[in-house]
Amino acid sequence: MQIRAQAILCAARPHGETAVIARLLTAEHGLVAGYVAGGRGRTLRPVMIPGNALDIELRWKSETQLPFARLELVQSRGPWLSEPLPAAAIQWACALTASALPERQAYPSLYEALGGLLDAICHAPSARGWAGAMAAYEALVLRELGYGGGGPPRSETLAEALAALDSLSDPIERYLLADRRGDVMAARAILRDRLGRIEK
Repeated sequence: MQIRAQAILCAARPHGETAVIARLLTAEHGLVAGYVAGGRGRTLRPVMIPGNALDIELRWKSETQLPFARLELVQSRGPWLSEPLPAAAIQWACALTASALPERQAYPSLYEALGGLLDAICHAPSARGWAGAMAAYEALVLRELGYGGGGPPRSETLAEALAALDSLSDPIERYLLADRRGDVMAARAILRDRLGRIEK
């Protein structure tokens, strides 16, 4: 069996000495995991950055087998990881996606929204240009997974965007991340703290 698709890398977990288990969001196949041989090597290390847009090929022999993945970089988010606020935003958006979405269920609207959010984070002049989009993405994840979330929250100003983010914190922690290992919400707390500093 084989899948070829465009994807957004949402998580990369070390496996063994040099390999990586990648979690990749695609439009048609949803969130898929793949084994990347040499993923921590010099050649693939720049590719294995959460937020990167990739062309992927997954191959496997049975549904019980973890697919082998071949990845080709299409668009790198690496340059923005040296900036504390964009880095925190990219890390949170990808961590939320990787942790909340079930495997191999298509959510094309989330794929498109995540790509748009990452573009906004990387290209807006400041966080005022994407903080509202982050709140809208969180609300969309809740809605797509059946936990309400309502329509896009009002976020024309930074203060409104921060209020929307604060209102979404409890349902995200309660419904999307309640049974997940690790403190994924810590990434959100870092982002919220950094956004709060620019409000002052």
